[in-house]
Amino acid sequence: MRILISNDDGINAEGIIQLRKSLEDQAEVFVVAPDRERSATGHKITMHRPLRVKEQSYPGTNSKGWAVDGTPSDCVKLGLEALLPVPPDLVVAGINLGPNLGTDVLYSGTVSAAIEGIINDVPAIAISLASYEFQDFTYSGKFIKKLVTKCGKELHGGILLNINIPPGVPRGIRITKLGNRRYTNVFYKRTDPRGGTYFWMAGEPFDVDGNDPDTDVWAVNEGFISITPVHYDLTNYTVLDDVKNLVKEFNTF
Repeated sequence: MRILISNDDGINAEGIIQLRKSLEDQAEVFVVAPDRERSATGHKITMHRPLRVKEQSYPGTNSKGWAVDGTPSDCVKLGLEALLPVPPDLVVAGINLGPNLGTDVLYSGTVSAAIEGIINDVPAIAISLASYEFQDFTYSGKFIKKLVTKCGKELHGGILLNINIPPGVPRGIRITKLGNRRYTNVFYKRTDPRGGTYFWMAGEPFDVDGNDPDTDVWAVNEGFISITPVHYDLTNYTVLDDVKNLVKEFNTF
């Protein structure tokens, strides 16, 4: 099995090091990841400048790696189309430091790296340790190894699993839907030494449907591993007919 791994925390982040070590004894692992942190870049790609690539070595292993001065989506796209000698069987992004829950997946560079996989018909997994304070990736590494061993060959090109693992020992696994996560106190207004105004983005999460046991937010808050199938088709099928009826009088063009 051939696996392409990436992340948004940077190629030297502890999470991706744990991910590589967890998978390389059961697969041929290729690492293509940003040369520095690229969190919250979403699905941004680089089009107006060249991408610089530097080979990485992993002594004592058969793994191959490249550090890219681009976004997570750049990394997976470049890996699939230019760097890997053959297409991978699976893309795995992570292990992210911090959760990727609910609507935050739209901002996440790690989830976007995985989405780039399914755009190119390669099944993908995004995995996150849902804590910033608890930074032990050991259990997350064991979990992704077990999941890939048991289920990796069963995944097909349209499948993306977004996995969030709570800190500590999980209570179990829940298959979930994305929750609705918003933020309060998002911007702090400040003044620089020259009297100019600037804004610093921060904010605290407010989970609109945090009490819904079907959501990923609820599952992780209750100590469960959350596994959410995700796809990139943003079409709102429930209102297609409504929109058709709304604009039918304009169909004379």
